[in-house]
Amino acid sequence: MERVHVAITRHVKPGCEAEFDRASRAFAIESSHDPGEAGVQLIGPLPGSTRGEYGILRTFDNREACDAFYASDRFAEFQESVAHLVEGDGVRRELTGLEAFFRGFGAPPPRWKMAIVTWIGVYPTVLLWTWLLAKPLAGAPYLLKAAVTITLAVVTLTWGVMPLLTRVLAPWIHAGREGRRG
Repeated sequence: MERVHVAITRHVKPGCEAEFDRASRAFAIESSHDPGEAGVQLIGPLPGSTRGEYGILRTFDNREACDAFYASDRFAEFQESVAHLVEGDGVRRELTGLEAFFRGFGAPPPRWKMAIVTWIGVYPTVLLWTWLLAKPLAGAPYLLKAAVTITLAVVTLTWGVMPLLTRVLAPWIHAGREGRRG
């Protein structure tokens, strides 16, 4: 089954940021061991932002775990406990495909920016694995060489390169998005 990635964006009332941050962290820790929970990440406002926009990013093992979590009493109680700290309801979005690498606030960045960052990650990663595997796989059939190279490139991109690139390039990726809501 495919993992499910969900982003919820909340606008915190001025002066309530510290209390919301504490409540969110406690909830993240408390719920991090729920069945099907595969990870949670809390994101504070983007540097320079004055809008109090916070993100809660969750990954679930599958659709059933995701649906069960958001239908749970625990989630409803958390929502109720922070209602006085936030403006309106949170914006919930599922992240799919490349968008999951570009998790963040509001709408995803423009596709052309996602394509450029992805190319910056893919090109050197594929070249590196092709070079490193040239001798060890010298006599192997072409399809096997390609399968091994692509597998290692995907693993490297997923757990190393793309998270690093999206963090380092975040100011550019999200530039010009202040004031937009997804």
